[in-house]
Amino acid sequence: MKKLFSIMAIAALVFAGTLSANATALNAPTTSNTLVEAATVTFVQDEEAAADVEPVGWHQQLKERFIQGGPLFMGIVLVCLILGLAMAIERIIFLNMSTTNTQKLAQNVEEALNSGGIDAAKEVCRNTKGPVASIYYQGLDRADESIEAAEKAVVAYGGVQMGQLEKNVSWVSLFIALAPMLGFMGTVIGMITAFDKIEAAGDMNPSLVAGGIKVALLTTVFGLVVAIILQIFYNYIIAKIDSIVNSMEDASITLIDMLIDYKNRK
Repeated sequence: MKKLFSIMAIAALVFAGTLSANATALNAPTTSNTLVEAATVTFVQDEEAAADVEPVGWHQQLKERFIQGGPLFMGIVLVCLILGLAMAIERIIFLNMSTTNTQKLAQNVEEALNSGGIDAAKEVCRNTKGPVASIYYQGLDRADESIEAAEKAVVAYGGVQMGQLEKNVSWVSLFIALAPMLGFMGTVIGMITAFDKIEAAGDMNPSLVAGGIKVALLTTVFGLVVAIILQIFYNYIIAKIDSIVNSMEDASITLIDMLIDYKNRK
């Protein structure tokens, strides 16, 4: 916009200098040249000023918005984000380490069971990580008693393993619900503070109202962003747990079938 005004000013000054040249032939060239040079300097200065302005990065804008929202509620929501992410990442690492190839494990256990008996199959389970291997071990440990005892051990220990998989997941869901609620609370308190300022000022100043409302809404925005981020991690964790639980159930059925065949062969 400044460039356009500068160009228009240069054109107007040149045109005015051309008209005045007919009246004063001696002074007009000097005056018009001086005005043109001044307008040109202004144009160059506007160019340099525009070049000196650097774009503000998104992290700097986020930092400024965080400070504007107030340290109390924004800090609490930030703590929710940090704790929620820490627990979510811990669960993701644990679940990925708990994931095993159940088909390969079942094949190795069956081969060991056929070649070396219960003890060889238990050794394979002992050297394999994950809840499926632990369930196999508990079932094989009770296989000498009866098939029913092995099945009960598998079901009982499967519940224990499921509890370990779901550990700390409820805390992530708590932070998902807590972050937007804290943001809403900060917004309400900010609105009350803005209306208190309006009441103290005695008039409805638009700048005062807009500034107070903007600061109040920042806590809500930040709380919603935290909830969205944690919700993505939470859904991934739940999907991973469901996948492992399904593998555990299929492996339990496979183990009971292997034990029945092993007992019948004996």
